[in-house]
Amino acid sequence: QVQLVESGGGSVQTGGFLTLSCAPSGNTRNLVTISWFRRAPGQEREGVAGIAIGGGMSGSTFYTDSVEGRFTISQDNAKSTVYLHMNSLKPEDTALYYCAASLYSARWTTSLYDYWGQGTQVTVSS
Repeated sequence: QVQLVESGGGSVQTGGFLTLSCAPSGNTRNLVTISWFRRAPGQEREGVAGIAIGGGMSGSTFYTDSVEGRFTISQDNAKSTVYLHMNSLKPEDTALYYCAASLYSARWTTSLYDYWGQGTQVTVSS
């Protein structure tokens, strides 16, 4: 089993920044992808950013178009915590952000993510 603990959410004004953290624990050895998803009120869950932490593409990252150039996903040198650095935040970024881990190169296919965190709220006011 793998546990994911998110932190770092909060409330900021438009143009502000936040950094979210996702700390995996447990049997993490076979994880391949860790990604951030979000769900805004009344909307479906969408993929935000992901990073390959295992397999042949380790270190590669991917982003949804709406956050490209504003958000950066990274993993610390100890190969544990994954960060989502969010800059130039907009009201439309307001959502509950979830960290998810997969044993596959999953990208945005949510059915391939076996492990999910509880979520951390991000609120951006205009």
